[in-house]
Amino acid sequence: MPHYAKPLARLVAELERLPGIGPKSAQRMAFYILRLPKEEAQQLAEAIITVKEHIRFCKECSNFTDQELCEVCRDPKRDRSLLCIVAETRDLIAMEKTNEYKGLYHVLQGLIDPLNDIHPEHLKIRELFPRVADGVQEVILALNPTTEGQTTALFLAQRLKPLGVKVSQIAHGLPAGGDLDYADQATLISALQWRREM
Repeated sequence: MPHYAKPLARLVAELERLPGIGPKSAQRMAFYILRLPKEEAQQLAEAIITVKEHIRFCKECSNFTDQELCEVCRDPKRDRSLLCIVAETRDLIAMEKTNEYKGLYHVLQGLIDPLNDIHPEHLKIRELFPRVADGVQEVILALNPTTEGQTTALFLAQRLKPLGVKVSQIAHGLPAGGDLDYADQATLISALQWRREM
């Protein structure tokens, strides 16, 4: 184990806690930050603090925003009869990049995962039902084709169908275990166009 000065060791340890960052990547990032001019390092630190202080959940869809309603929910041109459910904001961004979907979204902020003690009450599911009752005709489940994604999709479909709304799921031209935010636009467009009712 390398011996760093305490402030550098703390930075490496904090960076290593980020998802997908191992010890070597954390070390590289820490040394990169250390070599930054003080003003640039200050800008990075301020950007992190600003995000933590100003970003919150949209009161309608639970997307991340710095206002009461996110940009999608404020857009009067969106089709309010369509509601696409995604697990994370990054999935919403991936869907928006297709320029194919013109409805609204609902961001669950996670997936049901009993093995990691994530249950329906830990997600933004309760907030979904009043939105569906407000004129939504079709709910599109755009969840990753993982065990957790399918568990969440089945859970939601069972609770949405009795409300008389059409429930469809995007076709999975995505590999099993894949993530929406890594899919190319053509795959996402195809998956959206070939969605099927659950």
